[in-house]
Amino acid sequence: MTRKPWELPFLAEPEEVAGLRRVVRLHLRLWGLSDVVDAAEICVSELAANVIRHVGEGTPTTLVVEMNGTHLRVALRDPDTRVLPTLVHAGPDDESGRGMALLNAVSDRWGVILSAESKLVWCDLATSLITPGGHVDDGRVAKGEACLTLYSGTGGCEGGRASAAVMEEAAIGLITNLLHWLRVHGADVDEALDRVQTRFEAEAGAV
Repeated sequence: MTRKPWELPFLAEPEEVAGLRRVVRLHLRLWGLSDVVDAAEICVSELAANVIRHVGEGTPTTLVVEMNGTHLRVALRDPDTRVLPTLVHAGPDDESGRGMALLNAVSDRWGVILSAESKLVWCDLATSLITPGGHVDDGRVAKGEACLTLYSGTGGCEGGRASAAVMEEAAIGLITNLLHWLRVHGADVDEALDRVQTRFEAEAGAV
């Protein structure tokens, strides 16, 4: 699976945070990384709150999401190179200081990359991926890949696995042939597709 880096410019306003979390949640599910959605949402919230609180509301900011090896990297870029995040030990009565502590707790590591005109505050989240382009440990995905390897007749390539493009074409071909099989056996193809979509969405949402 190809997981291309992506960026989303926004203005650092409190009302933008919920939208950022939603975009990250949807994108990570498309990437097959539902296991780190909760932690990623926390990181986005705390990084955005840090910009709003210490740099200023309305600051032009960019959300950056990408893979760093088998880790997911969530980061925010803002134009203020003077204000750097600091991990402090906040007490129970302190009104601030908990944000970076929370980010530190849910991520494997975090840091700051400074450039001439901006800073990038990032955090890396461990995933269950074995390789950056692989899949998480999901029996359903493994079964699907085994079926597609047999159906495509590739016998495996690139280290024992067919390329993503070959497997995608094999998946489309297999689904098409299954629809033909359903039709000749008297099934309503549209109804079958609706049932498949409903089941897929239910299982994806439960992950």
